[in-house]
Amino acid sequence: MRITCPICGERDRREFTYQGDAVALRRPAVDDMPEDWDAYLHLRDNPAGVTRDLWYHEAGCAAWLVVTRDTVTHAVLDADLVSRHPGGAA
Repeated sequence: MRITCPICGERDRREFTYQGDAVALRRPAVDDMPEDWDAYLHLRDNPAGVTRDLWYHEAGCAAWLVVTRDTVTHAVLDADLVSRHPGGAA
């Protein structure tokens, strides 16, 4: 699988570390309801198809990316910097 880093260009997936579903970008506020935190921490979808995941470019520029990919075909549809997404850190 190849991922196109917005900074470094196309790279082999072995340069990146998978960090899970991009749900981490939608973290509840500190004072949100316990049910919101429970869902955030424990409930995850496991879809067959298009997903948005967090990847860290460990062997490259150290950027955090949101990678849109198809879990059935392993096709990478898009890769963008986390900082360009709502809730994303710089």
